[in-house]
Amino acid sequence: MTAPHRALIVIDAQQEYFDGLLPIQYPARDDSIASIQTAINTAQQTGTLVVLVQHELPAEAPVFASGSATWQNHPEVAAHENAAAKRISKQFSSIFADTDLEAWLREQGIDTITLVGYMTNNCVIASAAAAEPLGFAVEVLSDATGAIDLFNDAGTAPARQVHETLMALLHSNWAAVIDTETWTAALRTGEPLTKNDLITSAAQGRSTR
Repeated sequence: MTAPHRALIVIDAQQEYFDGLLPIQYPARDDSIASIQTAINTAQQTGTLVVLVQHELPAEAPVFASGSATWQNHPEVAAHENAAAKRISKQFSSIFADTDLEAWLREQGIDTITLVGYMTNNCVIASAAAAEPLGFAVEVLSDATGAIDLFNDAGTAPARQVHETLMALLHSNWAAVIDTETWTAALRTGEPLTKNDLITSAAQGRSTR
């Protein structure tokens, strides 16, 4: 198989998810940001392009307010801002919506995007789904992403359930889901990583009942 031409996309690794109204609850925030840092370091060591994405809303917004303390990247990520191949500001869940990311990736010859950052239950899944019709292969690092507890009129779901369910869902169709250690090894060898497929996932799901 042809070695993938990857770009690492760091989605919204911002202080909003640490000190703001949307604290990441699973996996542990300190653990996931450490994994994000490892992924960035490995990408830089292997010449893999790194893209930093920040969600940005008007200054009066309750979250991600432009220029606010919680809009800033986490310090572990901010340290890499000057070295990033590209930085993007977005207003929607998908990294592709109203941004020039798709065009830039094609200019760079990228065929595979690796997603890390926050949140699993919003921007990560939205971006993975949006990549499908664009033809990009997607990888998601399960320990370098994170989710929050959810409670609304439709029901409740703890962060661990949200995260683990969405990782299984992503791997069944939209993305190769692996941990940072596995991805790091693949990055150094140029190995492609494969996802499962919906039919097989469904069949295996029935067999476990």
